[in-house]
Amino acid sequence: MKCLQDSEEQSALRFLEKAAEVARGATCERAKCGSVIVKDDEIIGVGFNSPPHNDESQRRCACEKSEYHQKVTDKTCCIHAEQRAIMDVLRKNPDKIIGSRLYFIRLDVDGNMTRAGEPYCTICSKMALDVGVAEFVLWHERGACVYDTGEYNDLSFQFGKQEA
Repeated sequence: MKCLQDSEEQSALRFLEKAAEVARGATCERAKCGSVIVKDDEIIGVGFNSPPHNDESQRRCACEKSEYHQKVTDKTCCIHAEQRAIMDVLRKNPDKIIGSRLYFIRLDVDGNMTRAGEPYCTICSKMALDVGVAEFVLWHERGACVYDTGEYNDLSFQFGKQEA
C-alpha cells in the first residue's frame, strides 16, 4: 500500500468524491457505497450497491430481512459497488479495464464520506484481479491510499485472521 501525497492525493480525492456522488444512488438499506473505475484520468465505469434487477425503479433491498445458510459467504442481497462498476466497464469500455484504478467509498447515514478500514472483500478483490483492474484506492485516516490489486486480494483473504 502506498499513501498518496500532494497532487496525486488531490486527484484521488476528486475521484473518491465522484464515487460518493455515485453512492448516493445506492438502494441498500444497510450501507451506501460507490465506486468509480478510472483509466488515464477518465472515469470508465461507475457502480453503487443495490439488489440486482434490470429496472432501477424496482430495486429493493432485503438485506435485513433475509436468513442465509451458513455457507453463504456474502450475507447481503446487494451487488457490491465494485462489482457493478466492473460490470459497467466491461459493458461500455472493455478495452480500457486492464491497468485501471478502482476508487471505493462508503457513506455515513448523513451521506458524508467515511474513512475505510482494511481490505476485506474477497468477492470484489478476486473479480478485480481477474479482469485486470491494477489498483484499488481507499480513503484511510492517513489519506488516500493505493493498493496493488494482488496485494488488496491477499489482504482481503487475511482479514480477521489476526483476531482468530
